[in-house]
Amino acid sequence: MPEWVAGSEPEDLALALESVCFVLNRPVSLGELSGILGQSPQSVERAAQALADQLGGRGLMLQHHRDQVQLVTRPQTAWAVQRALNPEKPARLSRPALETLAIVAYRQPVTRALIESIRGVNCEAVLESLERRGLIAESGRAATPGQPRLFGTTLRFLQLVGLERIDQLPPLPGETALPEEQERAWSAALAGAAGDEPPASSSG
Repeated sequence: MPEWVAGSEPEDLALALESVCFVLNRPVSLGELSGILGQSPQSVERAAQALADQLGGRGLMLQHHRDQVQLVTRPQTAWAVQRALNPEKPARLSRPALETLAIVAYRQPVTRALIESIRGVNCEAVLESLERRGLIAESGRAATPGQPRLFGTTLRFLQLVGLERIDQLPPLPGETALPEEQERAWSAALAGAAGDEPPASSSG
């Protein structure tokens, strides 16, 4: 069986990386890929960038979030994928959920207390809902009394809004309000994750 040797070109290593990401079909860390491919994390990082470049304009793209990558379909093809899977028509995220998600996306890692200070309402139910859908997740603990949870977005969030990296988010003009066009885009893109959202209430 041929093996990748140290010094392999990123473009060549990208072929193996693409195959591994395809068969695993889940977020996979650079460290795990390094072990699978027998290459240094730095070489895998370069190969991941080469693969992302090669996939430009294709139906698949490589998402890179923190130390994880995942091969996913592009949001422009969601209509075809949804027809293939034939799901029921999904509900859309509420405005409080979108506002909370925007705060997490743009300020991560962020505590519940900071989110609530920005929104001015209790956000426990909304955060639980977003976490249950896999749009946000605990990313650590704050070094403050009580060590509150820190929230960040997930690879699933990136996949649904069509980004490869979180730093590709457009600038946010306000603290919570998304631009109208961006809110519409997020609302449509995230509809598939909104099926089990609880009714909006005074809890935010």
